[in-house]
Amino acid sequence: MIFTNILSSISEHLSSAILLIAICYVVVFSQTKKIKFLHYSLYLLFISLCFWTSIYSKNEILSSKWFFSLQYLAFYFYMQFIRDLLQTKIKAPQWDTKMVFFSRVFLFLVFLFLVIYWVFGLETQPRLNLILAPIFTVFALLSYIVFAKIRDKIIPYFITGSLLFVIFANISLLVSISFKEILESKFGLPPIIFMQVGVVLEIVCFAFVVGIEMQENEEQQEITAKLLALKNKEKTSLKMTALQSQMDPHFLYNSLNSINNFVLQNNAEKASDYITKFSRLIREILNNSENVTITLKKELGILGLYVKLEQMRLQEGFDYILEINESLALEKINVPPLFLQPFVENAIWHGIANKKGEKQIKLQIFEEGDFIRIELVDNGIGIHKTMHDKSYLKSNKKSFGIKATEDRIKLLHENAKVYLVIEDLSDGTDKTGTKVTIKFPKS
Repeated sequence: MIFTNILSSISEHLSSAILLIAICYVVVFSQTKKIKFLHYSLYLLFISLCFWTSIYSKNEILSSKWFFSLQYLAFYFYMQFIRDLLQTKIKAPQWDTKMVFFSRVFLFLVFLFLVIYWVFGLETQPRLNLILAPIFTVFALLSYIVFAKIRDKIIPYFITGSLLFVIFANISLLVSISFKEILESKFGLPPIIFMQVGVVLEIVCFAFVVGIEMQENEEQQEITAKLLALKNKEKTSLKMTALQSQMDPHFLYNSLNSINNFVLQNNAEKASDYITKFSRLIREILNNSENVTITLKKELGILGLYVKLEQMRLQEGFDYILEINESLALEKINVPPLFLQPFVENAIWHGIANKKGEKQIKLQIFEEGDFIRIELVDNGIGIHKTMHDKSYLKSNKKSFGIKATEDRIKLLHENAKVYLVIEDLSDGTDKTGTKVTIKFPKS
């Protein structure tokens, strides 16, 4: 007796579980906005209500008169779910038209079974269902043959789950005709229990389908992210190359102008020495012309050659002091080629060149955690006085060089905590000068 009572409650528990899963898929739909989850949740909702009408057939609200209408309404949403899941409109368009037809048939049957109940009574409904069941079973089996041709990882799981449901639904139908009294009297189980088991097995198989789709989505997102990163890298590389190609001719123009000055001054020895150093510098520039970045160590070497040329070019010369934090591994830090040159050039020709007395440019490189801080300090006339200098006002080449350098370093580090500050150190007394601070990530 106790065993019979336990068995008789299984059907109720299965119906409750199916209803709970339907609610879960409603939540999934609200998060993903994928219509297939809505259709699947509605299928489970109406099939669970269908089961409840069978369990409580004598209840006025959950009367068994609703059973077949709810069943075919569930089948309608299951058909929509299949069309969404397998994309039959694209992958099997000819068969999709047949599925649309049967979907409409299911909707028609929802109302037909209610009309039959009101006109002919409750006993006529199972008879009509007995006629329709083989037709829909054959259509389902033919559908599986068509679906098997679709190349997709989810197909075996879907067909297995759906086929199990069809098999157990038909067992439920046969048992209700031939063994209903034996099953109910000996075990306290309604014939609908087999159909419930079929739904549960179908739910388990669909869980595998969802898992496969989630895995494929993650893989696709990963591939998309990699492609996007590669495209952004290529875009950045093109931008930096474009800026570099504009800077190099600008720098070469100024260097060639220096040689021209020596020739005009009839200073052959200095001109020869300058050309030798200049050729070394050009060789270094050309060697790195195709590189988006070079090591900071190499950058400082090229900058050193440039400074020597400018020291020769300036009549009274100037002192160049380079201080580097001992802990820095310059060969592991990458920077755009010639990114410091515009600032040094600016310091020379618009700072110390117009100053009398001792002239000095000091370049300091510090390590600050995960960042590099570069400070370029000159004791020239200062920014404010430079701004009123006629030669500065006539040309915008300096501003272009500085702006291009700022853009290049930001592009290299994707604007991640990169900043450039230019300060006037003049205090109204004898102290004058300009300080340029550049800070960027080490990697």
